[in-house]
Amino acid sequence: MENRRKLLGAAAVGVSAALVLGACSPPADDDGAGGASSVSWIVNQAGGGWNHNTPEGGSVYVIQMLHGVLPVPGHWDPSGEWQWNTDLLVNTPELINEDPMVWEYEINPDANWSDGEPIDADDFIWTWKMNSGNEDLCADNCNSRGTLLTAQFESVEGSEDGKTVTVTMKDGEKFPEWFTFAADGLYPAHLAEAEGFDLDTPEGMLESSNWFNENPIPISGGHYLIEEGAALDGRVVKTVNEDYYGDLPEIEEIILEVNTEEGSWVPALSNGEIQGAAPASWSDDVITQLEDAQGVEFGIEPGGSWEHVDINMDNETLSDKALRQAIFMAIDVENIATRTYGEKFPEIEPRTNHIFDNNSEFHEDVVTELGQGSGDSEAALEVLEDAGYELDGETLTLDGDEVAPLRLRYTAGHVAREIIAELIQSDLAKIGVTIEIETTDDLGGTLSEQDYDLMIYGWSGTPAFASSPSQFWRSDSGSNYGNLNNSEVDELVDKAMNVATPEESAVFANEAAALVAEEAYVLPIVSTPVFYFYDTNYLSGVTDNNSQSRRALWNQHEWSAVE
Repeated sequence: MENRRKLLGAAAVGVSAALVLGACSPPADDDGAGGASSVSWIVNQAGGGWNHNTPEGGSVYVIQMLHGVLPVPGHWDPSGEWQWNTDLLVNTPELINEDPMVWEYEINPDANWSDGEPIDADDFIWTWKMNSGNEDLCADNCNSRGTLLTAQFESVEGSEDGKTVTVTMKDGEKFPEWFTFAADGLYPAHLAEAEGFDLDTPEGMLESSNWFNENPIPISGGHYLIEEGAALDGRVVKTVNEDYYGDLPEIEEIILEVNTEEGSWVPALSNGEIQGAAPASWSDDVITQLEDAQGVEFGIEPGGSWEHVDINMDNETLSDKALRQAIFMAIDVENIATRTYGEKFPEIEPRTNHIFDNNSEFHEDVVTELGQGSGDSEAALEVLEDAGYELDGETLTLDGDEVAPLRLRYTAGHVAREIIAELIQSDLAKIGVTIEIETTDDLGGTLSEQDYDLMIYGWSGTPAFASSPSQFWRSDSGSNYGNLNNSEVDELVDKAMNVATPEESAVFANEAAALVAEEAYVLPIVSTPVFYFYDTNYLSGVTDNNSQSRRALWNQHEWSAVE
């Protein structure tokens, strides 16, 4: 057996003990031959709920557990191209009207849930009401984690026995990524009705949302069914849905095991206890183990998440734009990328746009021209001197007063961010800015309460970007944690969402990003590396997909057993 490695893009820091491994042998199937009818796969964090539309259930781990169970109209492929689900749909949905925007889905007449009930317009309507943000459709907003697209809908209607679905947006409303509606999966509306919930009332919709959040889906509209006893914090077993309306998968059973102990992953792979994983976090030590393992293929590439440093604009000291600009100029992002992730992936490079990674067709460098991330402390000091600051030995002063120390925070236990924080602390000492490093056990709470001066954290995403600028920077956005308030940015992020094509949206997104860079509000650092691995003695056809949350599981129905 041989080790096969695909170096696709990026690497990072180690957090677990290394073990040297030898060759691994797959267990035999019932006939004594090699091959895999059952695959065990690691999921490295637990979920909080079964309804992926809610904050509790909106993690990538829940979406991975439900993948192949909930039918989807389409998905992003590994190249970042949108692909329609030709098993579910018999048409290629297109805009049939532009003002208002209208499109239709024609559902396969044979597309049924595993209990025999049709997948139809009611399931799309439930998804719309769930995420509409309209109290007349769902009480308490159904506890939805996002309503940007669906809040713009005027109606979702069914015809042809519910097998044709027509979506109409409100007058004057546009959205360039209209095709992403329901991309994380449809829930069976008829099941909620069978539980006694009146989906025509706001209260009934909320009750159904809560019920789906508390219970694993007992039926399937995809390739796999969830077996009884599934636990979001332990083990989810998916078996083939024999009533699926398309080709059945070759792998009959997929077992998703929640395992956060990185040091155990490769030994489990060696012992045949698991057959692969696509972790959401990085470990240098795991990569070292994989390099020594036999019969394993793994790949490394920049993921859909990116690290950045944010400033609290409500901090009195940091309200001075010149100081913010100097801070970002003094930080050496290339050194951070290399020191943090470069041992296993020397090709890692700094990120230079807040919305588009460096490989995106829409990418524009909005930070380099400003000197941000350059580590040029002399240029930073010039900016400070022009603004009236003085460097007295190692102390920065303004009008004779020492610039107060600044608190830089990050998530406790995050090794990469620990290194980033220490490097930033060293960089800023060169311009007389004192950094006090603190960790937090509650990233969301710390951000929401603005309990920081500078914060290191990450955003994750897909090739869908139109709503991201609004989420990050609009003055009234709940995710604009550092409280940027710029009317020009507000206008641009609104325009990015209210156009008909991604190309038009990208122009406004880049203009907004350039303004944010000028404000020195957010400094991009790097697209966080991710990796995947699997046992080539067991499986073939496994590829990673960083364009969507499902990662390497994205094509689980196409995996093959090695004979």
